[in-house]
Amino acid sequence: MQLELIKNTDENKRITYKIARVVYSETRAISLPAVEAITSMIKNISCRSGRTFEDIANDADIFPALRNKEKIADIDINSRGFQMCLRVVSRMIKGGLIDACNGATRFHHAEEMPIWAQSIGYVADIDGLLFYA
Repeated sequence: MQLELIKNTDENKRITYKIARVVYSETRAISLPAVEAITSMIKNISCRSGRTFEDIANDADIFPALRNKEKIADIDINSRGFQMCLRVVSRMIKGGLIDACNGATRFHHAEEMPIWAQSIGYVADIDGLLFYA
């Protein structure tokens, strides 16, 4: 009799929740297009850099919300908005998410203007989030 190793899916769930928290913190789930765009951007960065989704989701240089730990911690994981983020992130991890941000690898909120964004044009404006390739 040959034994088959059954992998624990909790690690995948932990990563999915971690990424969804970051996506929710940046978008507050204002719309499905905004959530899909931020999540697509994570995939684009991973494809171009070889970094893992989790590594990207831990990068405070990409996601300003990570600089405010209370904002990340204060999320109702049962809310409809967070559940939407979970579904979109799960689709990305499974390879079923199309690029919703035109190949972008950077973004900022419309009310901000980082120095790096002053000399380049954005490729998408999705619900107050500006994306750059």
